[in-house]
Amino acid sequence: MAGAGNDFVMVNACSPAVRLDWNRLASIWCRPKTGIGADGLVVLEPDVSADFAMRIFNADGTEAEMCGNGARCAALFAMRQGLAGPVMRFRTGAGFIGARVDGTDAAIEMTDPCGLETGVDLEVAGDTLTVHVVNTGVPHAVVFTRRVDDEPVDRLGPLVRNHERFRPAGTNVDFVEIVSPDTLKARTYERGVEAETLACGTGAVASAVVAHRMGVVDATSVKVMMRGGDLMVSFATSPRGYCGVMLMGPVDEVFRGEIEVPS
Repeated sequence: MAGAGNDFVMVNACSPAVRLDWNRLASIWCRPKTGIGADGLVVLEPDVSADFAMRIFNADGTEAEMCGNGARCAALFAMRQGLAGPVMRFRTGAGFIGARVDGTDAAIEMTDPCGLETGVDLEVAGDTLTVHVVNTGVPHAVVFTRRVDDEPVDRLGPLVRNHERFRPAGTNVDFVEIVSPDTLKARTYERGVEAETLACGTGAVASAVVAHRMGVVDATSVKVMMRGGDLMVSFATSPRGYCGVMLMGPVDEVFRGEIEVPS
């Protein structure tokens, strides 16, 4: 399945319950030439406190706490697999989230952003780069730029992702251009994929929240344009920070198939 170009191998491990070495399988199946090819592996498992639990594994086999587009794909997949209705609640590594499906559009209610810190100066490749840090289920570093299409994401992304400021876990890196008071254009270098992806849901949320905090957007409903498609982010503010974050956009089922589990 693909959410705005962010693609995932989806597995229903609920009925019957299946337990495999998902870390290893993610690193095999996500390879584009010798496997299926994807940004990550999403596994749905039984959960007594919700409709199901979602686990997300990066293409390198590491498990992530959360993935916005992966969660949106999980919502549509779960409904089509009969695990939930069009309104659902499921567990992620970042906590419980709610979701609703309308046709091929899926919206999820994200966990509240935390750890927002603006104006962090990093020494990168001999220059000072200012980033803004927030955790939207997974850590992100947001970099504002005048023309995001001109940014050397493949060069700068790894340098920020692995910077000592974010060790040992590292961070995702979002390069963001302000298009208008309610529209952003963003590109994301994803930790675990170790490359730029066509879209990133948690990155879209991070970009919108940071842009609002910095006063460069004044809307609480923001369109984030990514190379794979547009995502909508809405949120509310409170004395404690940002809350009620919703991530919305299209989801596509690309194909169904079978693959042998390697021994």
